[in-house]
Amino acid sequence: QVQLVESGGGLVQPGGSLRLSCAASGRTFSINAMGWYLQAPGKQRELVARITSGGNTNYAVFVKGRFTISRDDAKNTVYLQMNSLKSEDTAVYYCNAVTVAGPLFSDYWGQGTQVTVSS
Repeated sequence: QVQLVESGGGLVQPGGSLRLSCAASGRTFSINAMGWYLQAPGKQRELVARITSGGNTNYAVFVKGRFTISRDDAKNTVYLQMNSLKSEDTAVYYCNAVTVAGPLFSDYWGQGTQVTVSS
């Protein structure tokens, strides 16, 4: 089992910045990749950014050049630095971890943190 706790959401003006954090605990050695997803009201959850245990990253097209995902292995924490925020970035942001145990993949989710971009 892996537990994920997000923090760092809040209200920010358009053009501003926020940094989200996701601290993992439990069987962190089995984590293969971690990522951030967003879910806006009435819409499906979608990938924002992802980082693998090997350090490879990928981003949704709509955040490229504005958001950066990074990790601190010593703290078992993944960050999402969000710059040049737009109103359309408003959503609940969820941290995700994918673990691998032999042939089995498992998904874990945090409780979500609200990000609101508004003047």
